Amino acid sequence: MTEPETPPPEDTPPAPVMQGVEVIEAMLRTLPLAPGVYRMLDAKGDALYVGKARSLKKRVVAYTQVARLPERLRRMVFETRRMEVITTASEAEALLLEANLIKKLRPRFNIVLRDDKSYPWLVMTEDHPYPQIAKHRGERRKGASYWGPFASVWAVNQTLTALQRVFLLRSCRDTVFDSRSRPCLLHQIKRCSAPCVERVSREDYGALVREAKEFLSGGIPTIQKRLAKEMEEAAERLEFERAASIRDRIRGLTHVQGKDRINLDGVNDADVVALHQMAGQSCVQVFFFRGGRNNGNRPFFLSHAKSEQPPEEVLGAFLGQLYDDLPPPPLVLVSHDPTDVDLLTEALSLKAGRKVEIHRPQRGEKKSAVDHAATNAREAIERRMAEGAAQADLLAGVARVFELPDTPERIEIYDNSHTMGTNAYGVMVAAGPSGFLKSAYRKYGIKGPAAGAPGATPTGGDDFAMMREVFERRFGRALKEDPGREGEGWPDLVLIDGGAGQLSAARDILNEMGLHDIPMVGIAKGPDRDAGREWFHQTGKDPFQLPPRDAVLYYLQRLRDEAHRFAITTHRAGRSKAMVRSELDDVPGVGSAIKRKLLNHFGSARGVRQAGLADLENCPGIGPAVARRIHGHFHPGAGTGRMGDA
Repeated sequence: MTEPETPPPEDTPPAPVMQGVEVIEAMLRTLPLAPGVYRMLDAKGDALYVGKARSLKKRVVAYTQVARLPERLRRMVFETRRMEVITTASEAEALLLEANLIKKLRPRFNIVLRDDKSYPWLVMTEDHPYPQIAKHRGERRKGASYWGPFASVWAVNQTLTALQRVFLLRSCRDTVFDSRSRPCLLHQIKRCSAPCVERVSREDYGALVREAKEFLSGGIPTIQKRLAKEMEEAAERLEFERAASIRDRIRGLTHVQGKDRINLDGVNDADVVALHQMAGQSCVQVFFFRGGRNNGNRPFFLSHAKSEQPPEEVLGAFLGQLYDDLPPPPLVLVSHDPTDVDLLTEALSLKAGRKVEIHRPQRGEKKSAVDHAATNAREAIERRMAEGAAQADLLAGVARVFELPDTPERIEIYDNSHTMGTNAYGVMVAAGPSGFLKSAYRKYGIKGPAAGAPGATPTGGDDFAMMREVFERRFGRALKEDPGREGEGWPDLVLIDGGAGQLSAARDILNEMGLHDIPMVGIAKGPDRDAGREWFHQTGKDPFQLPPRDAVLYYLQRLRDEAHRFAITTHRAGRSKAMVRSELDDVPGVGSAIKRKLLNHFGSARGVRQAGLADLENCPGIGPAVARRIHGHFHPGAGTGRMGDA
């Protein structure tokens, strides 16, 4: 008689979890006690979780005690099939590396800051006799000074306008500056001193540049006093026109100081960071203060920040990722004390190269600023939840109208645009529960089966052929990357701009690729192309219309119009690029810099083509070797002699 099996203890994890534990235990045999970063990877090699540790071995061993882990980390251990570690010199360096990897890899079990937007800055060129002030995004270049970041383009535009009104600095590009023969409109409306036509001396313009830098560094009171004194002196000398000009600049400064909603007296550079959590969602509102000015604010929504995670942990993870690609200011005012605040302070100070303080104010003006940011965070998350509920209702309506098996999580809309078959483009836009998925938008320059005339598609503007090419490229790549269709990049519904003919052709293309189960709908414009009278086509069903004021109809129109807008703008951009192409682009070894010098000197590509060798050699910045190459390109049989060059 066999003994009955002893039931396992209640806290014994299931077998699949034990497989993940075994992977971690095997890794523990070689883990050092040094600080560093560890990555949990799934069967595909994708990052599940990124963490930092003062001692890698002591930290990672906690994942083998599954019964003590929260459910979120149990699921992470369940999916772990491999681990990778990187050692660092200190725990602070490990924290910075952890934030960088989380932002780069976006692991599913981390708190992730999903923000793909770069921050706008102000840039002032230093390599020109008359420096230019302008907006800037992207990498910094040498020979320029930068101020920022700004929370939005609107915020940087406001400051740029103030700089033009108060300091009359030019914002035009160097090529425009060099070609001016009379002042532009900005000079007429008193927003530029017109250095392009020498309406201001180089010395006086340099003084304006110095004052602008002082303004951007927080020296507004000093500048205002100096301008007031200059205005009085000009009035005493009866220079009333100059006094009036200075008065206008003072008014501009007063306007700049009066438009900020919140200010921090005595604080030059600081960020105000406040977190609000609601219904398992987290929103962080950040106000940027630089040079004593409010550079605007921006809400950030965090992914995978569940209600089980305390605000201190969420805010700590957020700050590490926020300052991964931003220089930390000397002071960060927060609504909650982040987890490991001392370590975070050390890491940010290490990154900034100076002391950084993280402070949670308890009273006074700084506390009011944090409370104001927290109110903005709460209102932003409430708006997001309200919009999400409305979006969910619309998607449920789409499922009902088209009799879909489930509410769609991803809808793809296709359209194309061309001019008489030239510069043809097909586009795809996507939408889901959170609205339009801008990062998923795609544009396809139509190539066709053979090379034709420059800029013309061999399909001759055949919409069916263009649709086939777009679908084959889009879904062919998807099948190659995800043959099992297990990822999230597959549509639950495909909308095309067209009637029964276009729908039938599109359906045939997907059927040929084995994608029989993807629902597809054609939207045909009504009589006289009137919005609201569209016909909807589905395979095997009679076409139908929706009531004129139906909310789902408005939503579908919005989807179709967004695809049309994206197709038109893509086509126009491609057409403009083709139109500005110059025959100089075909000259070997002639880049944008040489091309600009040639056009500035000869006025046009035609002038370059007709120029003699001696004329080309006399062009500033063009050496003899380049001149011979250009001349030989346009006059292949002329040789290198100079007879007839005059």
